[in-house]
Amino acid sequence: MSTSRPVERLRGRAGQKQRKRRLARTRGLCERCLARGLTRLADVVDHVVPLALGGSDDDQNTRNLCEPCHLEVTAEQFGFASIGKGVDANGRPLLSDHPWNARGGTGGGSKV
Repeated sequence: MSTSRPVERLRGRAGQKQRKRRLARTRGLCERCLARGLTRLADVVDHVVPLALGGSDDDQNTRNLCEPCHLEVTAEQFGFASIGKGVDANGRPLLSDHPWNARGGTGGGSKV
C-alpha cells in the first residue's frame, strides 16, 4: 500500500466547475471512441494514472471516457476481467459450467 497522502479533490460547486471544464476539452465526447473514429458522449472524467495508484488530480492526468471505455480501462488498470469477455458487470463468469458457478457462485473446488 502507498504511504503517500490522499489527493485533495475539489468538492461541491468547485468540483462541478472543474468537471465541466474537463469535459469541454473534448466537447463532452469520449476520447477513446474518437480515436477509433466513433462519436460517443463521455460519462466519466477518468484519471490516466488512477488517484489510488499515486496519480495527480491535474487536468493533464485526466481523459473523458464513455462508461464502457471507463469500465474497460479500470479493469485493465486494476487487474480485473473485462466486461463482455465472458464475465458480467461484477466480474463473475457467465458460463454455467465454469467452476465458479458449479457451487452456487462460491468459487471452484470439488463438488460435495
